[in-house]
Amino acid sequence: MKTQMIRRVLRFVLWVTIAVVVFGFAVMSLWNWLMPALFGWKVLGFWQAVGLVVLSRILFGGFHGHMHGSLGWRHRMRERWEQMTPEEREKFRAGLRRRCGHFDDLNPQRRDAEAQKESN
Repeated sequence: MKTQMIRRVLRFVLWVTIAVVVFGFAVMSLWNWLMPALFGWKVLGFWQAVGLVVLSRILFGGFHGHMHGSLGWRHRMRERWEQMTPEEREKFRAGLRRRCGHFDDLNPQRRDAEAQKESN
């Protein structure tokens, strides 16, 4: 049990180290390629690039995981949609059309089906 926990911690440390190195070199390379040529700014070293990544994460993104939370709503919405009856789905669509406008114009199949209904 203890060896498994040590392996997990070492694997985590390894992935964090790899991520820091990759993002540091990516930021350093992009900065040194673009900023001196475009704006005449100084060239960055590796640790300055890592510091810039950390600073930007603090200021703009934080250090919590966005990926799982941002995709979770889609999963919850799909579950709700699957539990709806056809009448509830149509009522939901009507509410969206009323609040958000007509996005059905972007769906050619639905547009053609409604045009065919109106012509009959």
